[in-house]
Order: sequence, then structure tokens, then C-alpha cells
Amino acid sequence: MRFDRPIGILLLLWPTLWALWIAGGGKPALKNVVIFCVGVVLMRAAGCIMNDVADRKFDPRVERTRNRPLATGELSVRQALLAFVVMLLLAFGLVLMTNGLTIKLAFAGAALAATYPFFKRWTHFPQIVLGLAFGWGIPMAFAAETGQVPFIAWLVLLINVIWSVIYDTLYAMVDRDDDISIGLKSTAILFGRYDLLILRILKALMLVLLVTLGLALELSWPWHAGLVVAAGFFVHQQVQVKHRDRDACFKAFLNNNWVGVAIFAGLLAAYAVA
Repeated sequence: MRFDRPIGILLLLWPTLWALWIAGGGKPALKNVVIFCVGVVLMRAAGCIMNDVADRKFDPRVERTRNRPLATGELSVRQALLAFVVMLLLAFGLVLMTNGLTIKLAFAGAALAATYPFFKRWTHFPQIVLGLAFGWGIPMAFAAETGQVPFIAWLVLLINVIWSVIYDTLYAMVDRDDDISIGLKSTAILFGRYDLLILRILKALMLVLLVTLGLALELSWPWHAGLVVAAGFFVHQQVQVKHRDRDACFKAFLNNNWVGVAIFAGLLAAYAVA
């Protein structure tokens, strides 16, 4: 497994944890925490497998991905698809321990996870589909905790989609030249020379929505303190990538985990002092 892939699991885990703690009023059921944490790992693995299946003819031509198992022939497509099905079945087995609404939502989540890798052939916004696919645990977490999916769940999902566009654009900036040469699409290619400006706008929008979320939930000062720290990490990323160096873009992508840590720490502290 590549270094960026375990890190990617963490990026997907933070919004699910936010959702569980918000839905549970600061005290989510331990069973649901375990189910969704393990489920995120399984669905991330399934998504990576399907992504490699979709990109098996492109990966050998991209510097960052040329050593992936399907690209080198170490793993066959049949073996990969079998592993994908196994991951889905394991994740579905976990969902069966929740409730009917969560199970229904899981089918949409599985469809998104199976199809999102192909969107980079049709649209410059595969990052939006990525945010929906791996953020689908957010409405599922609310459904598991409360038996319903309130408006606040969709607000958290929207925040996650914006964040996905932010960090996956940084990720796509690493491969931009390779993707252009082989005909793939991404927000990094679409934004072009305006990429850094658009990233600043998206980061500001995400922070505004996070403040709005905190006000709607009546969260106390630690939440907002966490957002200030997260904003600091966003500024640091912008400085890192000002020259658009590949390694710097990748480091900025990884830095988003600290954004997730800051927001979750602020959420925990806000409920602790409530």
C-alpha cells in the first residue's frame, strides 16, 4: 500500500467522526463508532481497488502510479474485482448491524464507490463525486445514531465535498502534466493558472460553513478555536504550493489531515465543556 493511501483513509475518517459526534450529541454509541471506523477503512480499500481497475491502462504512464500492482501486472483484474466484492460484502455486513434507513443509504454509497473512478473521463469535477462517495458515511452515521437524516447532516456532507475538492485538487496538481498528456480530467486541469486563487476561495467557503455549523449547533468557543487552527493550516498549505512544485503539492495534500485533527479536536472540546 502506498504512503498516500493510509493517509487518504484518515482524510475520509475525520468527517465521519464529526458526523457521529454531532449526531450523538457528543456521546455517539460505541457500536456505531466501531462500525463506521471499520467501514470507512473497508470502503476506502474498495474505492482504491476500483480506482486502480479503472486506471490500469493509464497508471503505467504516470510517474506517481506506475508501480501500482495492476499497473505492473502483479495483480490481475479478476483478482482485484474479487477483492472489491469482498470489501463491499464485509462493509455491508457491518451496516446490517445498524437500522433499516442506514441499510438503504448503504446501497447508494456502494454505487458511488464503484463508479466515482470513472468520472475523471467525463468531467473535470471527479473530486465532487469523490466527496460524495466517501462522505456518504455522514448521512449514514446520522441515520444510525438518530434514525433520520436531518438538514445538519447534509450541511456536514456539503462541507466534506468542498474539502474533498480542496485536498484532491492539491493531489491532482501532482499529476497534472501526466493527466493532460493522457487525456484525463481534474479540477487541477480545469482551474489552470487560477488554481491557487480558487483554492483560497474554497478554503474560505469551507471555514464559513464550519462557523455556520457551529452556530447552528450552539457549539462553544473550543469549536471556533479549532477552526482558527484549521485556518492556519490552510494558510500554510497556500504558502507551500505557491510555486506549484509537485512535492510541495503532495505535502500540502497530506497536511489536510491536520485540518481534520484541528476540527475534530475543537468538536470534542466543545462537547466536553458544554
